Amino acid sequence: MAEAPVTFSGLLRRLRAGSGLTQEELASAAKLSRRAVSDLERAVATTPQRDTVRLLADALHLIGPARAQFEAVARGRPLQGASEAAAAMRSLPRDVASFTGRQRELEQLAQAAAGAGGVVSIHAIGGMAGVGKTAFAVHAGHQLADVFPDGQIFVLLHGHTPGRGPADPADALAGLMLTIGVPAGQIPADLEARMALWRDRTAGKRLLLVLDDAVSSEQVRPLLPGGGGLVLVTSRRHLSALDDVTAISLDVLPPGEAAALLVRLAGRAGLSPDDPALAEITRLCGYLPLAIGMVARQLRHHPAWSAAGRAAELGAAVDRLELIATENLSVAAAFDLSYAALASDQQHLFRRLGLHPGADIDAYAAAALDGTSLAAARRGLEGLYDQHLLTEPAHARFRMHDLIREHAGALAAREDSGPDRAQATARLLDYYQFAAARAEALIARQTRPARASADCAVPAAVPALADTEQALAWARAERASLLACLDHATRTGQHARVIALTAGVAGLLRRDGPRADAIPRHTAAIEAALHLGDRPGRANALHNLGDVRWLTGDYPAAAQALKQALGIYRHLGDLLGQANALHYLGIVRCLTGNYPAAAQAQEQALYIYRDLGDRHGQANTLTELGAVRYVTDEYPAAAGALERALATYREIGERRGQVNALNYLGAVRWLTGDYLAAAQAHEQALVICRYFGDRLGQANVLHYLGAVRYVTGNYPAAARAEEQALEIYCDLGDRRGQANALHQLGIVWRLTGSYPAAAQAQEEALGIFHDLGQRLGQARALHQLGIVRRLADDYPAASRAQEQALGIYRDLGSRSGEGETLNERGTLYRIRGELARADECCQQALELARAVGSPRDEAAALAGLGRCALAAGQDISARHLMRQAVQIFQRIGAADATDLQPDVDVLSPIEPAL
Repeated sequence: MAEAPVTFSGLLRRLRAGSGLTQEELASAAKLSRRAVSDLERAVATTPQRDTVRLLADALHLIGPARAQFEAVARGRPLQGASEAAAAMRSLPRDVASFTGRQRELEQLAQAAAGAGGVVSIHAIGGMAGVGKTAFAVHAGHQLADVFPDGQIFVLLHGHTPGRGPADPADALAGLMLTIGVPAGQIPADLEARMALWRDRTAGKRLLLVLDDAVSSEQVRPLLPGGGGLVLVTSRRHLSALDDVTAISLDVLPPGEAAALLVRLAGRAGLSPDDPALAEITRLCGYLPLAIGMVARQLRHHPAWSAAGRAAELGAAVDRLELIATENLSVAAAFDLSYAALASDQQHLFRRLGLHPGADIDAYAAAALDGTSLAAARRGLEGLYDQHLLTEPAHARFRMHDLIREHAGALAAREDSGPDRAQATARLLDYYQFAAARAEALIARQTRPARASADCAVPAAVPALADTEQALAWARAERASLLACLDHATRTGQHARVIALTAGVAGLLRRDGPRADAIPRHTAAIEAALHLGDRPGRANALHNLGDVRWLTGDYPAAAQALKQALGIYRHLGDLLGQANALHYLGIVRCLTGNYPAAAQAQEQALYIYRDLGDRHGQANTLTELGAVRYVTDEYPAAAGALERALATYREIGERRGQVNALNYLGAVRWLTGDYLAAAQAHEQALVICRYFGDRLGQANVLHYLGAVRYVTGNYPAAARAEEQALEIYCDLGDRRGQANALHQLGIVWRLTGSYPAAAQAQEEALGIFHDLGQRLGQARALHQLGIVRRLADDYPAASRAQEQALGIYRDLGSRSGEGETLNERGTLYRIRGELARADECCQQALELARAVGSPRDEAAALAGLGRCALAAGQDISARHLMRQAVQIFQRIGAADATDLQPDVDVLSPIEPAL
């Protein structure tokens, strides 16, 4: 049976349908009237003019043989057979010179193209609206054109085209086959038959196919060619149902590339990517290429506008999206197309997410915000993620781009009532308040008094927080959201929420810092409690403020806040609050050198904790009592208190508390010369800290370990430990920790002969200790600084430093510190030839060392006495004293034995030869 002749009207209809265009769109692209296109398709006009045919061919992207056939049919000549048709045409849209970045993704495609054999390589290019998916696919197509000599075809699938539905796969197939030269009369009517013919005609061809703006895997699957080649599919959805597909997810541009794109598109002389105004514009555009392009065009077409002025306008705008628009294009319109594709329940959730004060959300918070079940919230978040309206930066945590969030908020303001929005926000705040209180109860180092201001609705779904690890993991994941909600409550004057939410993040801020950020938040909670007349809430907030103050080194302010809290607790008859405040007040007293007051406060707290049966509180207080005994040279009492604390922590399963007890116990073992036990204690503590991700705990342990390493002669390990501790202390804003680490580093550098670095470290430590009012730290830094000055032959400066250190040690009643300093003064006197005074100082140091039970200090004093005897020509006495010193150093494993042994060897009598 003869094949029916192909008419121009039928061919035009097929080509238009295959390109996915309406009559109106084709008419607009060809600059013709819709009536003219309609008449041609209905064969009302059968002899189109040559210019009309040319304009239509241009609009349909026809080139080569396909264009020649189109023009031939228009002139009434018969269509050529398939055997004479060209293999394929090249219909990629033009590339743009301003294309910027995406090098990693382009290299990925280039590798795929180079390795493409007989199997089609499919790459799904996904991303949010405006991220540049089509521009990327087109640019990649042009870059790879030479690799695919059989053609590069571009097909628009209209997944998000205003005013029209997605292209039907059957129509798209018809257009594709016409494109590669299949006569219109040979294109089957059935979809399956068209798929079979398409795969047959493309088998064995090196073809690049760009399927732009796909709406689903079902739309794409029939269009896949049958031979080797590369298929690039762009979509606002995750096309997870396609087999053997490689996903390329385009994110917003990095700041540098975003600024470079803005410069290229703006086309202005003098603009530089390094301009701070351009950096601000791209930030306010969310580094989204579509938004950047619109602002760039505004700058191009408004010569009177400055980049700095536009940045200021965008920054001050209530609705940035209104300003990011050109002619009939806008970022908001692009987002609207994605929103329109959502189901009604997804749209509802999308609008709700625009009300969230923070950037991240999980299913629990989404369920509270949307007023739905946890399962429904999970499905909704997955649906929005599937449409590239959310990203998933961490497992089960979702994030909206800034501009999308702004758009969602604007939609909520337009489509939802004020009371409806307020109720959704209240549910979200209730959820965070409730969950944060649960987490804080597990994270806090103390059992805390109940908060009268913590009343809130119980959420329908709350994550299970069974222990401290789970609570801390949840709080860290939600940190940004918790703080954003707290800031929202502060801005909107929700005083009770401010008190409760601040209390809920207190433990997290204490652990992870930065502590300086916690101070204004606790201060705001105190003010909120004053406004409400909430005395328990005020006492708790004062307690939290005092806790943070001492951690940042502001001991006077810490003591003031804690004393105020203690006064309120006493007025309320709150025993637990009193014990907690006394405990921390004792810590502050210890740090400022008031050891009797420190011990008294801890003993009072211990009595109350015992009366309340609070074993956690008892263990905490025993630990701090041990610390007081440690700094007052009462080593047996310190060890006893710390061992009781450690045993209690282990009995109640409180591993974090064990860290402090082990650290102090290790320090006591260090001072009593048991370095092996000291190292074991600190290493146990370090394992616990690393397990929990406790950075402050790690820093403290590393600091103590550094002391063990240097005293046993492992100076490189000591320096590494102290440097790691210093880095963490700096990150957390812990100035006391910084000073302690610098002090220890100075010791290590002095022992390795780096005297300038050692002096600088001790001077920095001394300055911080002085600012903090921590006199014990000042004395230690002065003592070490004096040793460095002596080694650098600056004896007057060395003497002054040691005199100052000795005065502070005596004021504080630190016998161990006094003994160390006296021994060093003895060295100075010996160098200056004042042997009687030197001997006297070393003898006093020996008595103090034996009184406090410090073998290392005892050995150091014996060595000092031995050197005095040697200088006086008393070789036998010198040999005897130095041998005693070496024996003690060797017994405790101190590296000093190695330094002293040569002097002993010189003094040892030579055995007569046999």
